[in-house]
Amino acid sequence: MEQTLSRREASDAVSDVGWRFLLGTIRTSVPVGSLAEGVEMAASAVAACGDSADQHLRVDVRPGRVVLTLQSLEHAAVTTRDIALAHRISGVVHEAGSRTEPEIGAEAPRSVQLLEIAIDSLDAAAIRPFWKAVLGYADEAGADGPTDPLIDPVGQGPAIWFQKMEQARSERNRIHLDICVPHDEAPRRIDAALAAGGRLVSAVRAPAFWVLADIEGNEACVTTWQGRDG
Repeated sequence: MEQTLSRREASDAVSDVGWRFLLGTIRTSVPVGSLAEGVEMAASAVAACGDSADQHLRVDVRPGRVVLTLQSLEHAAVTTRDIALAHRISGVVHEAGSRTEPEIGAEAPRSVQLLEIAIDSLDAAAIRPFWKAVLGYADEAGADGPTDPLIDPVGQGPAIWFQKMEQARSERNRIHLDICVPHDEAPRRIDAALAAGGRLVSAVRAPAFWVLADIEGNEACVTTWQGRDG
């Protein structure tokens, strides 16, 4: 029977085969030499998933890489089925002479990641319908409340979530980016941002997230799955 996994369970189950847990999904990248090769690799991944492909697998094909994402659309979470599919896909990719990897390290263009946009709000229920309409977004499975996040129904754009404010403020930005990276990529990404002129605003909630800012005070958070359970 398909079971939903915790963040740690999902991460531990696939880290050794080159996948990383990111925001309720597991994700990996496969290096390819051309767009045609990428399409063939994507087709192999779909075939490996069989009848489960449509409800679990998402594929982004580019000339140099194929990014594969697994999540149960029914549960909006990583399940035991996703773990089995990840291992199956990694085996097929290895047999084809390639590898599944999170692209961590200075030599990679960047690691696998997911982007969220956070909107600070006094009344999320009042502004959520606007953002849902103007973006053409939808509710995530099992999360259709007045303050729940919004997602792109075709899976191309970043998720939108609403952060509660206690009082209005004008001294800082009201919208910021959350960059969810592999837990073992976060230190390198933060160091790079600081070296590029950024500053660390807060690490109180690390390793769940670190708050960074540019020299004008515009904020972004580097986030991981760690530090969120319990």
